[in-house]
Amino acid sequence: MRGFHFSNFQPDDLPKGGFDEMLKLFTQLLNYTAGDAGETLAWMNELDKKYKFTNNDYGMGNFIDDLKEKGYIKENPVNGDMRITAKTEQTIRQSALEEIFGKLKKAGRGNHNTNISGIGEEKNADRREYTFGDSLDQIDMTASIHNAQINHGIGNFTLTERDLEVEEKDFKTLTSTVLMIDISHSMILYGEDRITPAKKVAMALAELIRTRYPKDTLDIVVFGNDAWPITIKDLPYLQVGPYHTNTFAGLELAADLLRRRKTHNKQIFMITDGKPTCLKENGTYYKNSMGLDRKVVNKTLNMAAQCKRLNIPITTFMIAQDPYLQQFVREFTQINGGRAFYSSLNGLGEYIFEDYIKNRRKTVR
Repeated sequence: MRGFHFSNFQPDDLPKGGFDEMLKLFTQLLNYTAGDAGETLAWMNELDKKYKFTNNDYGMGNFIDDLKEKGYIKENPVNGDMRITAKTEQTIRQSALEEIFGKLKKAGRGNHNTNISGIGEEKNADRREYTFGDSLDQIDMTASIHNAQINHGIGNFTLTERDLEVEEKDFKTLTSTVLMIDISHSMILYGEDRITPAKKVAMALAELIRTRYPKDTLDIVVFGNDAWPITIKDLPYLQVGPYHTNTFAGLELAADLLRRRKTHNKQIFMITDGKPTCLKENGTYYKNSMGLDRKVVNKTLNMAAQCKRLNIPITTFMIAQDPYLQQFVREFTQINGGRAFYSSLNGLGEYIFEDYIKNRRKTVR
């Protein structure tokens, strides 16, 4: 019989009971409550009523006691308010990293590698004969002995300069990145939560750099009517405000932060869902949410050109599908010489991680 069969929806990712399973749900919900432990626990109580993931042996009270004992939350002795700890903040970042990084296709080992070969730090597939000036650690002795046996025979072993085989190595680069996150009001409009995926990506990227690329730097800038830097510790608590979109201010601050970095490889990642609608002039805000205001757009495009002059490419991750907004992004990208991705919320993390890990900056001076 053809047709549709309807049944009650049963989520697959609800905990089966026990501390570890419930902790996963707790950290996931913290992303949606902006780090509010009390609200998160209230949500878990409601979910437990409906899906019954606690039992007579381990209830919500046991879970809350374990959170306190293991150092995930602390209680204000005056008013009883619950707050998450630094341990929980790190757990959220690690959880976001595992969620996003686990979806990526297996990538090569070229982490921030350049196209310059020579006396570098990481082997590549290139081989060549020895030339004067090559260091001893570049010589592949196994391959060189094999060459000597082929060239001179086993009975009269001789190793000459022409038998030596050298492994090329790639220079590794250091990269300074500024991640810009749009926190204008449109990031929660139209029935779609866009700020939570952006926030999770930022936490995952920060944890990736901290653990795998500790010499790289990551600055995080949020922009609404104004722009300001935030720390990694601020990310779980990030919320959208009643703001317009001052893209110019965000780019200006990002470029200023990168000017102070001593690395040669610099880039801006910008997550946004809309057009620039705001400027700040002489202490007052110039705003226009109707269409693309030429005054706002032109100043933003001028900032994109200035970043190009500073050798700072901008990669824009546009999480909106409006054709006229995409046209603005194309013009913005062309002026800067950067790149643009039109991403769904589900694919945002993979896009950013692949672009970061497969970074192909061209020169190391």
